[in-house]
Amino acid sequence: MKKILEIKDISKIYQAKNGEIEALKNINLIVYEGELLSIIGPSGCGKSTLLSIIAGLEPKTSGKLYIDGEETTKNSTKIGYMLQKDSLLEWRSIYRNVMFGLEIRHLKTEENKAYVEELLKKYNLYEFKDKYPSQLSGGMRQRVALIRTLAVKPKILLLDEAFSALDYQTRLMVTKDIYKILKNEKITAVMVTHDISESISMSDRIAVLSSRPATLKCIKKIDFNIENRDPLNVRETPEFSKYFDSIWKELDVHA
Repeated sequence: MKKILEIKDISKIYQAKNGEIEALKNINLIVYEGELLSIIGPSGCGKSTLLSIIAGLEPKTSGKLYIDGEETTKNSTKIGYMLQKDSLLEWRSIYRNVMFGLEIRHLKTEENKAYVEELLKKYNLYEFKDKYPSQLSGGMRQRVALIRTLAVKPKILLLDEAFSALDYQTRLMVTKDIYKILKNEKITAVMVTHDISESISMSDRIAVLSSRPATLKCIKKIDFNIENRDPLNVRETPEFSKYFDSIWKELDVHA
């Protein structure tokens, strides 16, 4: 399998008034083309910090980061980022929201416009292209936000607690929709979540971090022997609870 993201000995130390705070310590990870890898760990352990370093939004203290085989030290155009809030522009139509990233990067070509229309049609949003964000449900807004991110054709998609602002029922349906889009479009994704069940239901592998300073405790391969896997039907399998128990023990949240 082709390596898309390689993290080598990444550490992060913050300077505080009362001394140094070590957030990450010698993190090593490889993410392969087309897989979805989740990062979980105790609250405050540095999961989002690691994602920000990958995105180039925050500097690392030491270590190296490779995207598609090239070392990177700053914000990369090969990265797409989805946050907790969809951040859609309320005064722009759905179509103009999806085109926003292409406009900023001056990539509004006929080929890319056709790709956007294809995505909107494929994922049942084309008929809403002239509507505005306030006219859509929370789940539909998240799909729009994802398609806006995919429009610039990133090598890696980063999801930082991307579904946590949704109510439980909507969240389940959105994870199913997002999973389908990511797998259909063969998108490589790294997802940070505090939800063990969510990570198991969506991931190919799960990286478990320790409490701060975060180190990589283990990587769990998630494999369900089920046809047409999606984040809902895997929850009904006997393997699901076994994965949950195993990861819960690794988190050691009572320590």
